[in-house]
Amino acid sequence: MSILELEYPKNRLRRTRQAKWIRNLTQESMLSTNDLVWPVFVCEGSNVKDEIESMPNVYRYSIDNLSEVYDTADKHNINLIAIFPFTPQKLKTKSGDEALNPNNLVCRSLEKLKSQKPSFGIMCDVALDPYTDHGHDGLLSDDGKILNDETNSVLVKQSILLAQYGADIVAPSDMMDGRIGMIRDELEKHQFVDTLILSYAAKYSSGMYSPFRDAVGSSKNLKTDKKTYQMNIFNSDESIREASMDIREGADIIMVKPGISYLDIIYRIKNELKCPTFAYQVSGEYSLIKFGAKQGVIDEKTTVIEQLSCFKRAGADAIITYYAPEVSEFLKLID
Repeated sequence: MSILELEYPKNRLRRTRQAKWIRNLTQESMLSTNDLVWPVFVCEGSNVKDEIESMPNVYRYSIDNLSEVYDTADKHNINLIAIFPFTPQKLKTKSGDEALNPNNLVCRSLEKLKSQKPSFGIMCDVALDPYTDHGHDGLLSDDGKILNDETNSVLVKQSILLAQYGADIVAPSDMMDGRIGMIRDELEKHQFVDTLILSYAAKYSSGMYSPFRDAVGSSKNLKTDKKTYQMNIFNSDESIREASMDIREGADIIMVKPGISYLDIIYRIKNELKCPTFAYQVSGEYSLIKFGAKQGVIDEKTTVIEQLSCFKRAGADAIITYYAPEVSEFLKLID
């Protein structure tokens, strides 16, 4: 029977929605804590847990306080955390040298967390924006042009450093051309054959990243946009080309970023390329919900579950979200 042949009253679609038990049985996609990745910000200092003003209930943790992160991830059965550094301004340079410092925040955070033998994986961003004094993801020429190939050589070294310190996933978020293949070749050469690469292949030049840039301290440094390397918000086919190239070069997982405005991209990549696909509910999406809930104009729990479920329905295998620790509790309260 064709869908066009369905007719009332023989077909009453509300029959499968009339009670919770039948809604559960006919639900087409599922959301659980198994689907979540938790982004965590780290900073210098001792006994620090600073709330980020533009991201309520999100904190920067000093390394000695990462035991709280460990306990939270363990309690809520989170499978993966992602570490992002708040690099002191005095350590930022034009070439982002701190990215290659074995004693930087991310490397020390990896040491701390790995010493506790976590049951969850740890993902580390590969990009230069937390470390550059201009706030861009790559090296700049004197006239302000992104140097793609020169940047790649630094990203390769950064990836190997992170793998040496125990990163389970390295995640190039810079959007330079060709870096995935170079990173994969170097990981193989150094015997990091099990290290996964998550490629931010479809990272759009969005207005939704501002709170994140506050969180890592790059917003004040960034004077120009990133449109010459992040994707055009009007394009769809381009995302397939980007993701296809990265898969061919050795990416294990593809990221779509931001999330809620790009459900069509999540759907296309998952269905056309059949590759593990993650979505990022980015900082702006998170903060819009938080501040809307604080004003009483939306219900936070139902809105969060609805958005994350949209990602799953579109085809995302996992979701990076600052709500990760709260979702297990939200799920218990949503009927």
